[in-house]
Order: sequence, then C-alpha cells, then structure tokens
Amino acid sequence: MKKLMHLLFLSCLKATELIEKKFHIPLSIKENLQLKIHKLMCDACSAYEKQSTILEKGIELHHKKQFDNQDIEQVKKQIISKLKQTGNY
Repeated sequence: MKKLMHLLFLSCLKATELIEKKFHIPLSIKENLQLKIHKLMCDACSAYEKQSTILEKGIELHHKKQFDNQDIEQVKKQIISKLKQTGNY
C-alpha cells in the first residue's frame, strides 16, 4: 500500500516540475495521472498551473509579436553579420 501511495502522490515540488514540463514536452500517462491526483488535493498547485499557463501564453505572444514586427531580411542580415564577426560564416 505504501508503494502504491508513493507512486500516485507527488510532492508540490515534483508537481510544479511536471506543470512546467508539460508546456514543452508531453507528459507520460503516469505523470498525467499523478499530476491530476495531486491537483485534486492541492489548491496551491492548481493555482500555480493557472498562473503558469497565463505566463506561458504571454511569453509566446511576446515572441510572436516580436518576430512579426521585424523585417525578416533585416534579421537575416544581422545573423550573417554576427556570424562573420565570430568567424563562423
């Protein structure tokens, strides 16, 4: 029984790691189950996930807007220039 409890229940530290991980890498079935069970019992981690989701979306929009507003040809020229400066071109 103790081993089953250890498999199903996470610490808040591990839960927050999984929350952050799922933004970049799909979680395994076991990790998804563990995280869902933890969030059912932990209001703090549920709130953390909501806040992290908002931050991730904001960062994504910022990066997208940043690249949409720049001239792609100008960015290419800057990259080539920096490569030439470092001797990697």
